[in-house]
Amino acid sequence: MKNRNRLIEPARLALVLILSQGLAMNAVAHGTGDGSSTASTKTKKPPRCRIYTADRVFDGFELLSDAAVLVKKDKIAEVGTFDELKKQCSKRKHLGDATLMPGFIESHAHLTFQNVNSDIVLKHGITTVRDTGGPLLAPFGGEGQLRILSAGPIIQAPGGYPLNVFGGGSGGYDQIGIPVGTVQEAEEVVQQLADGGAAVIKIALEPGGESGAPWMEPHGDQPVPATPWPLLSLETVQAIVAKAHALGKRVTAHIGENTGAQLALEGQVDEWAHTPCAAIDEDLLQQAVDQGVKVVTTIDTLGSCSGIYDNVRKLAGMMALASDTGSEFIYGSEIGHDNVPWGVNGQEMHLMLHLTSGDGIDAADVLNVFKAATSGAGENLGIDKLGTLTPNAPADLIAVKGNPFERFKLLEYPDLVVSGGRIVVNNFKK
Repeated sequence: MKNRNRLIEPARLALVLILSQGLAMNAVAHGTGDGSSTASTKTKKPPRCRIYTADRVFDGFELLSDAAVLVKKDKIAEVGTFDELKKQCSKRKHLGDATLMPGFIESHAHLTFQNVNSDIVLKHGITTVRDTGGPLLAPFGGEGQLRILSAGPIIQAPGGYPLNVFGGGSGGYDQIGIPVGTVQEAEEVVQQLADGGAAVIKIALEPGGESGAPWMEPHGDQPVPATPWPLLSLETVQAIVAKAHALGKRVTAHIGENTGAQLALEGQVDEWAHTPCAAIDEDLLQQAVDQGVKVVTTIDTLGSCSGIYDNVRKLAGMMALASDTGSEFIYGSEIGHDNVPWGVNGQEMHLMLHLTSGDGIDAADVLNVFKAATSGAGENLGIDKLGTLTPNAPADLIAVKGNPFERFKLLEYPDLVVSGGRIVVNNFKK
């Protein structure tokens, strides 16, 4: 990666000024589809090679100018200047005043359970989805299709969340939740989830009752069950985490308030699947940061919650002071909820930026939001180089006309989408 120039300082300054004014970037309603939960986009095999150039290239880590990306079949081969790469491939796509970057990663979705059309999600800038609650599926996609990594059903206490709200009888591997009553049952379920290809193990630590939480609203004809809801025991949580780690799997927890947060921390859970809905005690937030817990944002989805904004601000401040722990925010919009788009969510990014930037926004704050949806999310999924434009990374790319670092909304309607080297969307001249 030679001679890659960062954007000049005036451009960085303009970027900061524009974003600090608080542009209104409301998420759009998603379009309708055929309801298919598996991608059906038909694309040709990727060419032997192709060079992409654009005025701006974000490689998952920094924003570059005078850069080009060489793709060979389904992999990124090299990033450099066009002059450095042009002899390696005669097939080129010059995008001009556009921004090229890795495909975005959605780390909290419910595509299969909500029957979301995967083609729409892919065409709107998300190239990888982690499906965190629904039927168990082995990993698939990534070659002209949306890459889907499944968590399978959420492990829960009998009679607890999510089956008590969303239904599904006694649960199972084709439902959103699966109850376990003993440590032995929990360990067996973790083993079966891992054997079935689960990308992560998800547990529910939700007693209910949080003001503004979507799960405290009636779903269909079913009233909200009386709270508190049953919870997994600490012994069971610890057994789930130990078993998952022994199998090379991380554990993410649905939590929304202090009780669940404390149980997750005592159980050594790796990740919070949401920024909590209710206000969390500061000592618990600090403990989460000290333990290196990753926090998936879902701020837009939970925007009616009473404590989520303060939780994000406090966590951001603590993370900044303890950057060596590895605790960080990961982008997640919870695709499957009706109040968020089926694709990149500009409003989620807008909220992340303004709630995590402290007293003033600078270029590094903006880059951190993009990293949370690309390189940071890929590293959290444990897939080598996913979410980056680096040699041997999957050739998942998106591009938009103009500068999305000045206006996140552009990302909701990408002009180019490439999955595994295969072009899915192309609004640029041939």
